[in-house]
Amino acid sequence: MKKGFTLIELLVVIGIIGLLVAIAVPNFLAARQRASDSKKKSEVQQLKNALRMYYNDFNTYPARFTYFPGKVNYIQGCKTGGVEQCPCSTSVDFATGAACDNIYMKKFPSDLGTSMYYFLTTGGDDFCLTIALSNASDPDLAKSQSRCASACGANCGTKYCVCAD
Repeated sequence: MKKGFTLIELLVVIGIIGLLVAIAVPNFLAARQRASDSKKKSEVQQLKNALRMYYNDFNTYPARFTYFPGKVNYIQGCKTGGVEQCPCSTSVDFATGAACDNIYMKKFPSDLGTSMYYFLTTGGDDFCLTIALSNASDPDLAKSQSRCASACGANCGTKYCVCAD
C-alpha cells in the first residue's frame, strides 16, 4: 500500500482553500475601506476643531480652501490677520500671527488630499467640509448630511459632511 494523497483528495483540499479565500478576501477589503473611512472622518473632525479655534480668535471662519497640484488643500486664513494663504511656513500649515506663533494645525491631514472640499457660508459664521468615503453605505453619511443640511445644502451630495454645529 502506497502512502500519499490521491489526485481527488488534493483537488478537494485545493477547492476548499479556494472557497475560503473567496469568502475572506472581500471581507478583508471591506474592513480596509471602513478603516480608511474612519481615519478620514477623524481627520476631518480634527480640522473642524482647528477651524473652531480660528473662529474663537477672529469671529469668522477662514476663506475658502485653494488646491495646488501635488499638495493638500491650502487654507486662505493664515499669518497676520488671518488673510494670507497657508501654509504659514515649512513646518506649520495653519497658523496666524506675524511669526505664525498661534498654531491651529501643524500639518493638514495628508490623506484628505484633493478629495476634501471646504465651503464658507455667507457671513462667515458656519462652514461645510465634505469628503468622499469609500463605503457608500456608511451609517454616518446620512447623519452627517442631516446634521449639516443648513450649512452644506446640496454641497454634501453623497459625501460625508462636517459643519460648525
